[in-house]
Amino acid sequence: MQYLFDLYGWEVNVYDTIQQGLINRTYSVQTTKGEFILQSINHNVFKNPKAIDANINAIGAYIKETNPDYLYTHLLPTLQGNTLIEWEGGYYRAFNKIEGYALSVLDHKLQVEEAAKQFAKFTYVLKDFDAHRLTDTLVQFHDLNFRYQQFTEAIQHGNAHRIEQSQEEIKLLLSFKNYVNTYNNYIHHNDVKKRVTHHDTKISNILFNKIDGQEQAICVIDLDTTMSGYYISDVGDMCRTCLCPVSEEERDLNKIWVDGEKWQALKNGYLHYMKDVLSNFELDHFFFSGQFLIYMQALRFLTDHLNNDSYYGAFYEGHNYQRTINQIRLLEAYNQLA
Repeated sequence: MQYLFDLYGWEVNVYDTIQQGLINRTYSVQTTKGEFILQSINHNVFKNPKAIDANINAIGAYIKETNPDYLYTHLLPTLQGNTLIEWEGGYYRAFNKIEGYALSVLDHKLQVEEAAKQFAKFTYVLKDFDAHRLTDTLVQFHDLNFRYQQFTEAIQHGNAHRIEQSQEEIKLLLSFKNYVNTYNNYIHHNDVKKRVTHHDTKISNILFNKIDGQEQAICVIDLDTTMSGYYISDVGDMCRTCLCPVSEEERDLNKIWVDGEKWQALKNGYLHYMKDVLSNFELDHFFFSGQFLIYMQALRFLTDHLNNDSYYGAFYEGHNYQRTINQIRLLEAYNQLA
């Protein structure tokens, strides 16, 4: 690590691993110049770290020019001016540390509204940025057509025993194909626009802080999946992860329900910035955002189960099957809001 520290000209007092996030390795580094975040990009997941670096820098340059007061995780250059370091088979980058904290659980609707407001503000301040300048860091990540195709291929070519055991869930997800049709009608509509989209809007990707005694969301973090996309991706992922008191790992289906007050808070928070940016057609699909993303995640979990857990992995037999029925139950609970 000393090699990396030297590239930034840091005299390090202490550094610690931050136990948050499942993909990248992250360290808090205390130096004589201040405190920084050093991170190793998992290039088994992100095959093109240089694209991530270019995307974050392109957005950062635009923000510095058009909205310099916006709190953004700008990449920190080395003494040689590089923002991405290749070292010992890995890829590293650094940020100035922003004072704040992330949450893993939402206790009340005000936190949901604050988080939704910040994710919306991120897209809002970039509303005039040409999103097509960004490279897709995970190709077809939120493409429902692609995920449905993977699902149907798994039904045909996956583990025969698991296919037989999952017949009820397979039939149910096939019966929901109308979501795929709605998605296609949406993305091909003339009033729908691609924008800079975060694509990973779980609660832990927002920093909070106490300001004048009030808990406020202060900025968006973890921009590796930021690319061109549809706003329904960000709203949908918030619906999937912020409205239910338990995660996709919960095995007790009785604990899976959707909080209507949090849903309204999410909508209020997001539309605080985006109401006048979105077309009427896009606004009409706000509720569909949650259906789209929850359904897609159920497809992905069952696809992985039928493919012998080759993508997500499994900590116990039937783990991805359990995740599937969890998301199906969440989709049913979400639809009760309609």
